[in-house]
Amino acid sequence: MWARLESNTIVEILSRPKALQLGGVQYPSNIFSMWTDAELATLGIVPITVDRTNFKDKNYYINTDITYAYSTETGRATGTYGTATARNLAELKTEKKNFVNNDAANILSPTDWMVVRAAEGGTAVPSSTTTKRAAVRTKANAMCVQIDGAANVDALAALYVYTNTGTEESPEFTRPLGELPAV
Repeated sequence: MWARLESNTIVEILSRPKALQLGGVQYPSNIFSMWTDAELATLGIVPITVDRTNFKDKNYYINTDITYAYSTETGRATGTYGTATARNLAELKTEKKNFVNNDAANILSPTDWMVVRAAEGGTAVPSSTTTKRAAVRTKANAMCVQIDGAANVDALAALYVYTNTGTEESPEFTRPLGELPAV
């Protein structure tokens, strides 16, 4: 990403290489890959360094638009984000619990016909299937309790962070929320 300058002021953000006409001269888009930063600077084009310090996960936060500035001291342009705002915690919890419950329903649906058949007076559901279905419902309920227990948006987000609890040779990634069992 580059900034095009005029009189040390950013007049255009170039998110990708493109052909330019500057000072009556047409330049092809490949100058961005063929020329050095110093050569581009002679045309008033400088690279942009983006500071993502304030940028947060869009699933949990509303980020500000990026603002760009040029420093004559460094000869570089920077893009910075303002302070992110947390999304509504109650809405996030509802959204996350809906995902858990939908996932559980999808896991249970292939064996639902067995439960309906048994309820209508047909063949009993095999005990192994009943046990597995109960495990899915129990875990889904436990996951929803964990989600409800999150004190803030960061605590909720932390439930979804995977870490390697295995070794480098034999990694095993888990998250505090856990996973629904398969049926």
